[in-house]
Amino acid sequence: MKKVCIIYQSQSGNVEVLANEIFNGAKKAGADVSIKLVSEATKEDVLSADALAFGSPSKNGNNIDQQELAPFLEEFKLTLNNNKPVVLFGSYGWDNGEFMNKFKNLMDDYGFNIIGSLAVNESPSTEEMKKAEKLGELLAK
Repeated sequence: MKKVCIIYQSQSGNVEVLANEIFNGAKKAGADVSIKLVSEATKEDVLSADALAFGSPSKNGNNIDQQELAPFLEEFKLTLNNNKPVVLFGSYGWDNGEFMNKFKNLMDDYGFNIIGSLAVNESPSTEEMKKAEKLGELLAK
């Protein structure tokens, strides 16, 4: 059974909705899934997982959360991440989701293998929630 860990930061609840849909998709596909706010996550959660999902709202000039998520992820800058599969997700408001490109570049620089991403404008639509569930299924494969 594949071990999947979902770690996210949510401001208004939209990223949390996506995280739960990714969780549901991975669970339905048979994975052993854990889901945590970044404030509750540990380095071991990342290192022990077979696949990961990281989520953040767009904040402060089209960036991921700089208070908790960015410092947490920076712990993996010098870690051998062995191209571990990762899905990135998040929500944005006034920008066009440009933060996702920065998020992808960051995780690529840290040695993760980005297998999917989803950025939604404000709250996710029914179609976007289905996409999030599919990303969870992808992580479980």
